[in-house]
Amino acid sequence: MVRQSSLVVVANRLPLDDNAAPDGACEWRRSPGGLTSALHTILEQTPATWVGWAGGLGPAPALPDIGSLRIRPVALSETELRGYYEGFANSTLWPLYHDAVEPPVFDRDWWETYQAVNVRFAQATAEVAEAGAAVWVQDYHLSLVPRYLRALRPDLLIGFFLHVPFPPPELFMQLPRRIELLRGMLGADLVGFQRPQAAHNVAQLAAKLLAAQSTDDQITLADGRQVRTGAFPVSIDVAEMQSLARRPSVVTRARQLRRDLGEPRRVLLSVDRLDYTKGIEHRLTAYSELLRDGRIKVRDTVVVQVAVPSRERVDSYRALRDRIEGEVGRINGEYGRVGEAAIHYLNQPFDRAELAALYRTADVMVVTPLRDGMNLVAKEFVAAREDGAGALVLSEFAGAADELQDAFLVNPHDVDGLKDTLLRAMRAEPADLRARMGAMREHLRGHDIIAWARAYLTALDDSGRLANQLPLAGGPKARGAAAKARAIIPRSRSVARRRPPA
Repeated sequence: MVRQSSLVVVANRLPLDDNAAPDGACEWRRSPGGLTSALHTILEQTPATWVGWAGGLGPAPALPDIGSLRIRPVALSETELRGYYEGFANSTLWPLYHDAVEPPVFDRDWWETYQAVNVRFAQATAEVAEAGAAVWVQDYHLSLVPRYLRALRPDLLIGFFLHVPFPPPELFMQLPRRIELLRGMLGADLVGFQRPQAAHNVAQLAAKLLAAQSTDDQITLADGRQVRTGAFPVSIDVAEMQSLARRPSVVTRARQLRRDLGEPRRVLLSVDRLDYTKGIEHRLTAYSELLRDGRIKVRDTVVVQVAVPSRERVDSYRALRDRIEGEVGRINGEYGRVGEAAIHYLNQPFDRAELAALYRTADVMVVTPLRDGMNLVAKEFVAAREDGAGALVLSEFAGAADELQDAFLVNPHDVDGLKDTLLRAMRAEPADLRARMGAMREHLRGHDIIAWARAYLTALDDSGRLANQLPLAGGPKARGAAAKARAIIPRSRSVARRRPPA
């Protein structure tokens, strides 16, 4: 018998550690920033079901629950992983949504696989959702799920949240299946974004492509159904990071890290997923030129670059890793000395205690993505700095820049401007840094992860009770659902038998 829940989260990945605990129990998978970190606090104690891929290939494994969180795995084959995840999601949508920093690839087979997998997620969600439940679909991997799920279960209250940027209309219009993707997202009752501009972009597209009546906070489709839109900037568990950063073991570790780095006058820290949107190469160029021009010295300044491995099966990511590692080697070879590396490069994941120690160690946190939906690492750094010290250099093109206005904001594409901003941050007066950090910390205290969830879920169901006041599955809205589903949802095909996408 399928157990059902009144709150269902649907995301590409289950929030599971890849390694089970010694007793076989599942544990949360945490990473710098990211979806699982954002939702961890909300769902740790809240009865809910999470639908997602467990990370392996082949049939979905039987997985135990995590506390009160029920786990519903969705299966993916090797071919589906290549077409749906590595292909359409991360080689088509990801670069397109990030201002085409890397050219998107359009492949028809990828689209068909993406459709088929989104159908599977919708079907799994329909099975585990109680009558009138609230379903919260997450991110660009599952853009079609809201519409498919509405066809299967019109009794549900459906929310969709996009964690990445949404591109301007002229970029989105390049997408060959643009109408289907837009209709998929607008199958939700509420579509949430990180920044208001994204809602404006979707409103423009809905008017142009779907003949909808659109404003920046509501879209009325041709059939009369209304979809609400808005910005809900995601945040972090501020209290958890503050508590972690003040642990004696973390404080001791931070001191040890500084000694290990040679007690430099200034430590510059960056923590990123290894991704071409993060601006790592531009950052390395700026640092190299500062060394070349003698504006900083290795004996005084050291850079720690944490680059968490990401999408290592995708060719463009492997090529990026090779370029970055080659540039780090060149800079260290040219400017480093025995026992004094110019850059400490770490291509590995870090646990949260070690990250908190790194945040405490840094004099300047450098967060300079070329484009980012939010960037939670910037917020984690601010939350960790209870000493009120430290400078945050932050890209104007990260969603966090809307909120952390007291950071040293910079255009990461402007290497000369980036160099000047790094120097300003390194040379700022302590009183200036304390004032900036105090203002950013005050903002975060009132805009943490709980505030984000409350704002979004209240907008989804302003009764405050989420699913309780929604129509039951057997009501009039549910009748004819099967016929409607057959009309909307594409017939599933055995994509595992098709040739791998080119």
